[in-house]
Amino acid sequence: MNERPYVTLSCAMSIDGYLDGSAPRRLAMSNAADFDRVDEVRSRSDAIMVGASTVRRDNPRLLVRDAVRRARRLSYGRPESPTKVTVTASGDLSPDAAFFTAGDSPRLVYCPSEGVRGLRARLGERATVVGLGEHVTMAALLQDLGERRGVRRLMVEGGGRVLTQFLEADLVDELQLVIAPFFVGEPRAPRAVGAGRFPWTASRRARLAGTQQIGDVVLLRYALSDRCDSPADHCDVLDSGAAAVTADRS
Repeated sequence: MNERPYVTLSCAMSIDGYLDGSAPRRLAMSNAADFDRVDEVRSRSDAIMVGASTVRRDNPRLLVRDAVRRARRLSYGRPESPTKVTVTASGDLSPDAAFFTAGDSPRLVYCPSEGVRGLRARLGERATVVGLGEHVTMAALLQDLGERRGVRRLMVEGGGRVLTQFLEADLVDELQLVIAPFFVGEPRAPRAVGAGRFPWTASRRARLAGTQQIGDVVLLRYALSDRCDSPADHCDVLDSGAAAVTADRS
């Protein structure tokens, strides 16, 4: 069995722990310099994951923006942007979402096995739909990404439910947490992490691997596994020998 992918959880939140406001328009939690940093982390990942609710609410493109970074990926024999990954229980995904239409990288949709036929009919050739039993677990999803898709580094960008699932299951190697310099204070706004039973408690503290001020925001990097030995080990080094990511459309 291959080692599971190295998981970097990337999140920007307000001082009071919200991912966004409650209004339809997206509330930017970060700034241009940090967006560029995130673009660099994306460019060094094999796959980027968001939940289906994020696909519906934010309509993200999940592409590497910088031309130099895209060219660097191509020089290593990779697509310009990492494989896109999402997970859905309901199957409520539009084939016209930017997740499916922007860029040329492979797209993977994980769902309960009973929903595979309907999603394949809805999405057609725009994505590979993968059924993972009665209920999708993040452990099973990572196993499929590592063993069948050649993914060695996965970047998870949200939303709150997906972040919570990875954290509860103790499947995160590195947490990159950006704090915006304001409060949201809206009870209906989405929170960064929901209620749950987490491995890190007052008696098992997460290790702070580094801090960085980026303009008016601050980046906190937490090592959440023994695989994260230093801030530079996994996010700042691109392995030219990494396997190309493939999508099985069977």
